[in-house]
Amino acid sequence: MEGNIKDVIKYWIEGEIESFIKVWLLIYVSVCYCYLSSKILPKGLFRLFSFLPVIFFFLYVPLKINSVHLCGNTGFFISWLCNFKLILLAFDQGPLSDSSLSIIKFVFLACLPIKIQQKSQLYVENEVNRDNFHQNNHFQETPSLNSSEKKDFAKNDHFQETQFPNSDDKIENNPFQDGYFYETPSKKLVENGSIVQNGKEFAQSGHFQKSPIPSFANSNEGQKLNYGIKTLLFALIIRVYDYSDYIHPYIIVVIYCFHIYLSLDIILAIVSGLARGLLGLQLEPQFNEPYLSTSLQDFWGQRWNLIVTRILRPTIYKPVLSLSANILGRKWAPIPAVMATFAVSGLMHELIFYYLGRAKPTWEITWFFLLHGVCLNVEIYAKKVINGRFKLPRIIGTILTIGFVMITGFWLFFPQLLRCNSDVRAFAEYEAIGAFFKDVTRAVNSTFSR
Repeated sequence: MEGNIKDVIKYWIEGEIESFIKVWLLIYVSVCYCYLSSKILPKGLFRLFSFLPVIFFFLYVPLKINSVHLCGNTGFFISWLCNFKLILLAFDQGPLSDSSLSIIKFVFLACLPIKIQQKSQLYVENEVNRDNFHQNNHFQETPSLNSSEKKDFAKNDHFQETQFPNSDDKIENNPFQDGYFYETPSKKLVENGSIVQNGKEFAQSGHFQKSPIPSFANSNEGQKLNYGIKTLLFALIIRVYDYSDYIHPYIIVVIYCFHIYLSLDIILAIVSGLARGLLGLQLEPQFNEPYLSTSLQDFWGQRWNLIVTRILRPTIYKPVLSLSANILGRKWAPIPAVMATFAVSGLMHELIFYYLGRAKPTWEITWFFLLHGVCLNVEIYAKKVINGRFKLPRIIGTILTIGFVMITGFWLFFPQLLRCNSDVRAFAEYEAIGAFFKDVTRAVNSTFSR
């Protein structure tokens, strides 16, 4: 495409980009309607009914986009995350329920995969908090536990966030007050004190908190270097595909694993960076080095695509956990809660894959997540039985965890992704982006050379 800058941009905007812009303008208008409705209508079913037209519209709207990247991200951001946030808002819960949010912040939080980091979740920034961390074994502003409280806390034997019960009565009356995918430390580990010494060992206590130890990797400079390296690796992977005819198919599938992780991480980091710059807010991270996971619990609950984990906890896991506790008792309640969470995640992935391929689902994706739900329940039960008496070395745990995720991904996840030719279409879009920048560069050079 030759011509001036205006003609080049007009040429490239026509078609898919134009449809994408129109779709997102309608999304913004719909979210503003939900913002006003939440201010006028009381929480409950009446507010939920007022949101239903928007929810159904958000399920339909990705079908108006054909691009793999634009359609996939719109389906993920809007049809899944935004709809779940609106369901929570209907009952005055979730990240959108903060009455102090301006309409601009509300729109950003609703439409983008971001979550404002609360004060109690901010990283430790001074020596006093560092001292408190070594005393309390976690980064939250919670009081130190005395010996009896530690024992009572260990009896809880279920997923904890940060608020610890202070008495046996509180444990019995509300045993599943958090419902997070985090395991509590074993009694032996609690009574022996912290075994957390640095960022590399912070998961060894079995109490996976949201706030990592401050380090160079978590600083702005460290994150810039981290994403610079990931962007370089992503570019190299794209280049490697040019030689796919000379590479074994199994190796290509392994490369797909890194491709998906890097593309998701980079896209979410860009979105988070833009939101942080425009809103001036501290946002929670989206990924936490999933390739270092030591267990399925660690991988799904604390490292992989954390925005999904944060939205599934209050919408699926906690309600099912509470219901199951009344029926099965608190000992067995996490089993159906975990299975329900993974089942919903599988169905939402099936929906996004339908947006990408517009083909009848084969349900392989759902089976992938159900399999991981079963294995996670087995892992949780095994940890309860072992009760801290035995622990795999970190390197062995990481190899087993990542190996299991990749093997089951090869078996059940990637076939559906490849059947819709998402890889071929994605490469065509990369080439189109390259051609766009070439046309813009050529138009700029011709403008200034006159």
